[in-house]
Formats: sequence, C-alpha cells, structure tokens
Amino acid sequence: MPYLIDGHNLIPKLGLRLDTFDDEDELLARLQEFCRLSRAQVEVYFDGAPPGHVSTRKAGVVTAHFVRQGSTADGAIEARLIQLKKTAKNWTVVSSDRRVQNAAADAQARAISSEEFAQEMLKARGAATGKTDGETALSAGEVEDWLKAFTKRGG
Repeated sequence: MPYLIDGHNLIPKLGLRLDTFDDEDELLARLQEFCRLSRAQVEVYFDGAPPGHVSTRKAGVVTAHFVRQGSTADGAIEARLIQLKKTAKNWTVVSSDRRVQNAAADAQARAISSEEFAQEMLKARGAATGKTDGETALSAGEVEDWLKAFTKRGG
C-alpha cells in the first residue's frame, strides 16, 4: 500500500531531531529501508523549503516533496489527495494532525498517526533482523548519539 507522509510530523516520532542539519535525509534513508523491507511506496512532504530549494526528489520508491515557505506539507497532502480522486482509497496518510486525518477520511484514504507508523517501521525492521518488539537494532547514528550523551556526562 502506498503512503502519503507528513515528514516533519514523523521525524520526532522516530527519535530524530527537527533541529539537526540532516534530519530530512535521515528520515529519507529510514523510509527507503522501510520500503525495501515492506515493498511499500512512499511520498513524503516537508514544509518550509527556502527559495531555490523547492523541489521533488526521487530516491528509489520514496518521493520527497519539499514545499515552499508560505505553504504547508498539510496543504500539499490535501492537494495530492484531491488529485488522486477515487484512487485515494488505496493510500494511507501518515500524520498526527487532525486536519490531515480529516482530509484523508474525506478522500476515503486510510489515516494513521505518525506514532503508529513509527511502530510499523520498527516492526518491519525487527522482522527483517529477527528481533522481537523492543529489541530493534540501533542505527549507526543512534549509537553515535548515545556515545556523545555518555561522553558529555562523564566529562
């Protein structure tokens, strides 16, 4: 099943930080892994792209839409649902924003919260690695973050 995802809404639900330079790239990498493991297709929307950086980027089956400042990812997802017309019912919208969830319901698309989708991503990773719930492996970035946190405490 294909997904329409509010990217900045999902980032903190995966333990990533919105204030880091590469937060969007890290999310794209994780979404690519999810798509590979679950054979899904994803369109992810990020708002607040500065002038000159508004674009659509394709990475495998993940399409990233960087929405211009003054517009929102919510609005872009709503417009995409309208564009999909009757086929919207085949899509899942991922956002914890009520406005986006209501737009999904109006389009007869499935809506799930970012927290639920983050759990789906963890389950897909766990199934691929043979780990059970709560036993998912840390990424290299997560290990580095923990090492920095412990180094700061000890110093």
